[in-house]
Amino acid sequence: MTEFRPMRRFFRLLPVLIACGALTPAWAQLRCNDDDSPALKDKGQDLSISSDDPRGQLLALVDTAMRRSEQIGAATLLAQAAREDWVSADEARQPTVTASLTGAEAGQRTTGLRQKQFQTQLTLGASASLWDGGRIAYNSAWRAQLAEASRQGLFNAEQQLAVQVVNYALDRGRLLLQAQIYRQYMKRMACLVDALESVVKVDKGRASELIQAQKSQMTAELSMDQTLSSLRSTEFKLKRLVGDQLPPSASYANVLTQLPDLDSLKQMAAQAADVQSLQANSRAQRSYADGVSAQGKPQVSLAVSGTATTTTAGSKVGEWSAGVSVSVPILQPGQKSAERAAVQRAEAAEMQVRDAVTTKTYQMSDLYTSAQAALDRSRRIVDILRNSERLRAATLVQWQQMGRRSLFDVMGAESDYYSLRVAHLSTLFEAQQSLALLWSLGPGVMNALR
Repeated sequence: MTEFRPMRRFFRLLPVLIACGALTPAWAQLRCNDDDSPALKDKGQDLSISSDDPRGQLLALVDTAMRRSEQIGAATLLAQAAREDWVSADEARQPTVTASLTGAEAGQRTTGLRQKQFQTQLTLGASASLWDGGRIAYNSAWRAQLAEASRQGLFNAEQQLAVQVVNYALDRGRLLLQAQIYRQYMKRMACLVDALESVVKVDKGRASELIQAQKSQMTAELSMDQTLSSLRSTEFKLKRLVGDQLPPSASYANVLTQLPDLDSLKQMAAQAADVQSLQANSRAQRSYADGVSAQGKPQVSLAVSGTATTTTAGSKVGEWSAGVSVSVPILQPGQKSAERAAVQRAEAAEMQVRDAVTTKTYQMSDLYTSAQAALDRSRRIVDILRNSERLRAATLVQWQQMGRRSLFDVMGAESDYYSLRVAHLSTLFEAQQSLALLWSLGPGVMNALR
């Protein structure tokens, strides 16, 4: 029965507290509004949430990051350079024409007779490959597939940048909402502390409750500081990608919360940019192997040339030639080893493609399961949160009504309520992050946003 003595002492002092006016203001202060002003700032950090379209804002952030990214710019130039290499290799099948002009002074001396003259010589030549065993065609196909691999590599770099921006933006929105929750928690604890300070002035026996309330208030402030620190870090990462002028974050609670059809995504996995890049590289290695093999085959080419020579003595000489040349390799040391090496690289590239598709399929299943579990936990937390909110309100009313519940019950209910709200945000963000990565493995997160 000793544990009820402080409460009995409080009841005995209740008429005195009411008479002196110490109790009524304290209870009135407990009616704090959980809703915060959207313009309110904490320690220089704006915690407001914009009413902009969240999907539109994410798409705008991604577009800005694409324009600013040096990595995307470099990938674009590499893709353009690879295409120029392909054009150069493809034009090798066209005839080549060369011209040369020579001017020289020539002379001779015979038995005291010395002669000297200046002559000019113009030579025109043209050559064309008639048959080379497919060497030019294979080299052109090799360069074409390398260009396609670079183009798909550019698309993959864009997808990776997009999912990075989306993750940072989603995390920023989560931390902003989490900071607002901790700010509300701090206000509630401040109300309790203010009320207890008024009570302790009359009843010193309740000082321990005041200390406990102050401890909870400081804990909430510490959680708030940690959240603001994480928020600033996330914003720095986002600014590195999209620039220093960050728009106010929109509410992303309803973005990327729907589970897609997993089988459809798995079918699209083979069409993803990274897999397409590996497939193009595999085809390039196969064409390169065919080109190496063609180097051991005969070559037939057409050559036409004409030469005109003029001397200072006025003589003019003209020569021309036209014919077909055949080149047959007889001994090529290392040719077989080069062919085997090229074939092995082609086979290795094909194995990389199969491994990438298999790995991507299992990653999709893992991310889908994680997102599904996170969304399920989020729904269950919402149900628990409703009960926690009712318990919180009832506990506070019972404590206000003649101390039918202890202060520790009130603080426990408050802590449980706000902790559940933070847990709901974290679980929802976990699901959104998993879904963003899931879409990036298939058609891309931009398709999900659009």
